[in-house]
Amino acid sequence: MTTPPPRHLRRLPGLNAIVTGASGAFGSATVAVLRHLGVNVVGIDRKPAPGVIGCDITDDEQVRQGVAEAVERLGGRLDLLIHYAGVGPAVDIGRTPDVHVHQALEVNLLGTWRVTAAAVPALLRSRGRVIITASLLAGLQLPFAGAYTVSKRAVTAYADCLRAEYGTHLGVTTVYPGYVDTPIHNSSRATGVALDGLVPAETERDTVMAVVRAAGAGRAPRDVASTALGTAGLHLFRHFPGTTEQIVNLRIGLLLADGAFADAEIAQGLHARHGSPVPQPTAS
Repeated sequence: MTTPPPRHLRRLPGLNAIVTGASGAFGSATVAVLRHLGVNVVGIDRKPAPGVIGCDITDDEQVRQGVAEAVERLGGRLDLLIHYAGVGPAVDIGRTPDVHVHQALEVNLLGTWRVTAAAVPALLRSRGRVIITASLLAGLQLPFAGAYTVSKRAVTAYADCLRAEYGTHLGVTTVYPGYVDTPIHNSSRATGVALDGLVPAETERDTVMAVVRAAGAGRAPRDVASTALGTAGLHLFRHFPGTTEQIVNLRIGLLLADGAFADAEIAQGLHARHGSPVPQPTAS
């Protein structure tokens, strides 16, 4: 005998969903949970897989075709659109925007916009719901995460505007995960400026279940963090930005004084501006 889902998830069985970034850590886990709960799911990702349509969300035509194919596989009805696709390059915000900055905006902001626009007609027919994954970094300014922060703050504005214009017929939720150890951080690790230890860590499950609960809620919540600490952080970042900046500046100053990012070329200017040049190795 199958155990029925918890009360707050009972609207989910039988719904039809599209998940972007479905081959990634968050996306694949969310697809598995939703299917376990009886949701019909089709994924979209650059990396095609069983049940996942290959689609580059920076390409208008691929998005139109990919979303149309996904809706067709779902029998023409779409109830949920869940966005995970994203990139997180390490950049120096004081330098001219490079290919990594353009990619962050194209994927994180415009990719979300493109896929949503392609799905809106189907979502309107079902009075469906859009869940957009932003980040606590949308309100927390950390060094070298500028492209990611700008794109994620922009995507929260997109969600707000979508809610303002379409909220009478669509539910729109913005989810704010904290730091989760997934491959999105490979770029910053390779550059030598990983965020590990800078902010409290959360688990993949925290984010996945926050999204699933938002999908299953009787009424679409507006803003959702993944943990209680994340909820407190979201409140702090939003209502006390000056205090947030002071805390971050103090934390960064202490880390730099301890030689953080010492081997990263991108961090040399930051060390100099904080008056903490990286110690040079002594001659043997």
